[in-house]
Amino acid sequence: MKRNLPPLLALRAFEAAARHLSFSKAGDELNVTQAAVSRQIKILETFLNHSLFNRLTRQVELTPFGKSYLAAATSALDMVEQATREILTQHRSLAVSVLPSIGSMWLMERMTGFACAYPEIEMHISSSMDPVDFKRHNIDLAVRLGKLPGQTYNPSLPQIDFKMVEDWSDVGAIHLWDDFIAPVCSPKLLEKFGPIETPEDLNRYCLIYNSRRPDCWSGWLKANDACAVTGSGRLEVSHSFIAAKAAREGLGIACLSSIEIDPWGLSDKLVRPFASHVRSAGAYYLLGLRERLAAPDAKLFHDWLIAQY
Repeated sequence: MKRNLPPLLALRAFEAAARHLSFSKAGDELNVTQAAVSRQIKILETFLNHSLFNRLTRQVELTPFGKSYLAAATSALDMVEQATREILTQHRSLAVSVLPSIGSMWLMERMTGFACAYPEIEMHISSSMDPVDFKRHNIDLAVRLGKLPGQTYNPSLPQIDFKMVEDWSDVGAIHLWDDFIAPVCSPKLLEKFGPIETPEDLNRYCLIYNSRRPDCWSGWLKANDACAVTGSGRLEVSHSFIAAKAAREGLGIACLSSIEIDPWGLSDKLVRPFASHVRSAGAYYLLGLRERLAAPDAKLFHDWLIAQY
């Protein structure tokens, strides 16, 4: 059976005008002109065959029929609004920004595992090292490496100077992993130039530097009392994954974060010539606005992340 319903635009205009007792204020709320509101209310009055307002010189007032109809219209619109809100909140999605280093090396290829485990959550993954602005960038969560404000860090450790967020107001941080750095190289490189038993043996090799983290080599050498070691050459690249690729291809020895290498499954292509690794002054964190970070879907993603390493 066909419903005998009034035009929705006219009903919205009436409800807004009745709430404000002003056609002009209703127009401001609905982003239309006062004349447009007046026309919509005329359409509704014609449909209902009743006057809804008494139009006075400088104001309007509801007629008795208008007051009665407002109560019914408000109740109906409230029900539609509530139903819409409930439907929209059932749609689950996460927009996550991850670091290019761990993202390109191993995390992105494992995201299918999270998608299979939680198919009801729509994932939007982006890669960036930039400081996060959660409201402006429309991001729910971010994986970043750095230092937390207000905490004291050992100045003798390799320093991490990345800025994680633009503004810490209302932003929470959950610790994911500590950061440890160590030299890595191709097994074929060791076969070519001989074994490495002491840090001084690194002087026979080209050292690969990541310009994004220039303190890695100096921090590791300092921790191993080998500040004088310079290597036989220096190769500088712009990202950790490029340093890892250069090391795999035998171009030298790179000093990288363990989390960038260990989950990658490259034990046959990259090895650690030394057993020791050095902890950095900073860590990996899952960041987000506090309310979003406390949501169940964020906890699911956090627990899944932790399980990956």
